[in-house]
Amino acid sequence: MTRQHDDVSSSAAWRFPARYLPRPEVRPLPAPPASTWRIIGPGVIAAGVGLASGEFILFPYIASQVGLVFVWAAVVGLVTQFFLNMEIERYTLATGETALTGFSRFWRHWGLVFAVLTIFANLWPGWATSSATMITYLTGGGNVALITVALLLLIGLILTLAPVVYVALERAEMVKVAAVLVLLLVGAIVAISADAWADVPKIVTDASVPVDTLGLALLMGALAFAGAGGGQNLVQSNWIRDKGFAMGRYVPRITSPVTGKPEAAPSTGFIFEPTDEHLSRWRSWWRFANREQLSTFVLITFLTILFTSLLSYSTVYGKPDLENNIGFLQTEGEVLKSDVGPWFGVLFWVIGAFSLFAAALGIVDYTARLVADVVKTSYARDTKESTLYFGVVWVLVLVGCLIVAAGFAQPLVLLVISACVGGLMMFIYSGLLILLNRRVLPRQIRIRAGRAAVLGWSVALFGVLSVLTLIEQLGKLF
Repeated sequence: MTRQHDDVSSSAAWRFPARYLPRPEVRPLPAPPASTWRIIGPGVIAAGVGLASGEFILFPYIASQVGLVFVWAAVVGLVTQFFLNMEIERYTLATGETALTGFSRFWRHWGLVFAVLTIFANLWPGWATSSATMITYLTGGGNVALITVALLLLIGLILTLAPVVYVALERAEMVKVAAVLVLLLVGAIVAISADAWADVPKIVTDASVPVDTLGLALLMGALAFAGAGGGQNLVQSNWIRDKGFAMGRYVPRITSPVTGKPEAAPSTGFIFEPTDEHLSRWRSWWRFANREQLSTFVLITFLTILFTSLLSYSTVYGKPDLENNIGFLQTEGEVLKSDVGPWFGVLFWVIGAFSLFAAALGIVDYTARLVADVVKTSYARDTKESTLYFGVVWVLVLVGCLIVAAGFAQPLVLLVISACVGGLMMFIYSGLLILLNRRVLPRQIRIRAGRAAVLGWSVALFGVLSVLTLIEQLGKLF
């Protein structure tokens, strides 16, 4: 066991800025698990929450309009987000703190900036509205606004009554991912045409950026939401520490105020001394974390984007009068019912509706997690994080209900707005991650040049896309 140091200047904690937050406590790095299977979870949640806007709506809609020429962007988005996620996880693995807490060490209000942007991106309940819209396809009609309100209230109850919120979320997203994979497997066999399979090479040979047809905002939304995007990447910190990854094992999980056992989580984290034993454990944790992300988040998301795009391309590409909104999913379902059988069209809508609902559940969770973490860490250290979390959950639910009641019920428009804000966030925190993981962490575990270069690419990519999208939208106003 590593001896804790009385003199902070001689310990690993001395590198941490202490102007706004106290330095972390020095503790031993817990031993890693014997198998990767024991830590599978955060990547599945990331994939599950992400299997919604990009996978069921944006990329399939693009395929319905221009074919497979933009699927390549999913690979670019996923690879970029994998490295983003791992640098977010690097800091939390080493400290038990979230990346937002790390940013707040340099400037107290960085966490607040991202919390506000996350709320702005997710306040419009586009995912719940999309789920409600698909439910009306199953029932043959219904009031989308009322169904959306019911779904939002159900989300609030699920997150409030679950004894341990992370466990409930992980189980829900695992069921969702399993259902989506079943749909894709069956669809690959019975629904995707031979011609569509033959056109798969066009993903590379005909790759393009169809801005003239679809507009930059929609394309940026697809790229930013190829997997996660925006605040969802940042919440990897919260999910892996709730799973007990590395130094996150010292941080209590959020529990229900009704059915759970309340615990007071610390506002700042911990750090280990870079001894030989700890560095050996670190290398194992780092391998496990990378493997978990690649085998869940990256692989599941790519397969889903590929197959849903192929399914859309095979069924509704080239059909006249497709709506420029989620309505194209209704057309796709009707074509599937006609070409494959009524059972498959219904299955497509059922899993789509459940998938979008589970995404809305995860989005409310991660937005509340980010806000609660920021408020407790920088502004209300004596308040329990669980109290803040459940307060934000119900604010999001109730405001979402009001927005829907006011008539904002166009899912695709709401999702594009959210995606554009997410791209702006990714531009900012990509640069902050380089600063954080190079300046604060011990030399032996800090970010290396190769991964820093990828984050530099992320800064450039999302910076350029954000500026171009802003210019495009301003041009529509004037």
